[in-house]
Amino acid sequence: MTSRVRLTALSAAALLALSGCASGINTVRPETAQQSAAFPVTIEHAFGETAIAAEPERVVTLGWGSTDAAVALGVVPIAVEEQSYGSDENGILPWVNDALERMDAPTPSVIPQTTDDPAYEAIAEAAPDLILAVYSGITEKQYELLSEIAPTVAYPETPWATPWRDVVNIVGSALGKEAEAATVLAGIDDVMSTQAEAHPELAGTSVAVVMDVGGTFYVYTAEDSRVNFLFDLGLVEAPAIEELANGASSFYYTLSYEELDKLDSDILVSFHNTTAESEAFLQSRYAQAIPAVQSGAVASVIGVELIAAVSPPTALSLTWGIERYTALLSAAAAAAN
Repeated sequence: MTSRVRLTALSAAALLALSGCASGINTVRPETAQQSAAFPVTIEHAFGETAIAAEPERVVTLGWGSTDAAVALGVVPIAVEEQSYGSDENGILPWVNDALERMDAPTPSVIPQTTDDPAYEAIAEAAPDLILAVYSGITEKQYELLSEIAPTVAYPETPWATPWRDVVNIVGSALGKEAEAATVLAGIDDVMSTQAEAHPELAGTSVAVVMDVGGTFYVYTAEDSRVNFLFDLGLVEAPAIEELANGASSFYYTLSYEELDKLDSDILVSFHNTTAESEAFLQSRYAQAIPAVQSGAVASVIGVELIAAVSPPTALSLTWGIERYTALLSAAAAAAN
């Protein structure tokens, strides 16, 4: 997980070997008239537009969520970027492993995660014909260098801010699987509708989503996927979130501990790697100033896997973690009422 996703986990504040071509993995599938008719396709993004001439056969995924979207659409990438939060020892997330097992598909090669630049050499060794970085933090210069390796699809506008549904749709377009993307999204919508119906107590309940890391208190806004997907469950953003933003237009902002008494919401969602971290936060003097903490209306999301699954959600992780998450939200809503 790169800088954007590290804001959720690592410290969520700062939240995100290679066998390359030798892996034997290939995304090529029997071509149908429908698939071939989808190409060529041109996808617009923050750095211009990318033309994809034919159905990709060797896909590399970078950042967060593109791997999940591709696998959900039945395409196994040739190589994926290592995930450092919530993953197994190989850098693969559990819901991706589960999906690959159901597909009886081999695990892709893993591209090492680097601090600043993508691992260009490892990416080149995978010999991709398409690079998906739909939810990532690549810069324009990095995009240009990646494009020298293979056609590269970046994020639509802002780094680390592509809505999860858009990730699925963009990946679907790039792979010639727009109809399949619509089917995947419809299935997820059904799951969310079922959860919302099972938890009517969430309807109209205001929520603030936060993380306290290393002395810095982060508040996530409705622009962030980890927040706005909660609206599908009937929750609404607490008015205090926008009021305290002071005009900041980002997926998050920070608050001083002295301001936390102003963070008024029916329930509070807080992310913690361990139970001990959660207890320390809730017992702290500054957290006790938060109205939802005072009322016990806190959904403490504990554990790296569950945090990663909903921070932000993906085509595979959303359904993987939703039942546990809604149970936590429901308990917090009950305390608020």
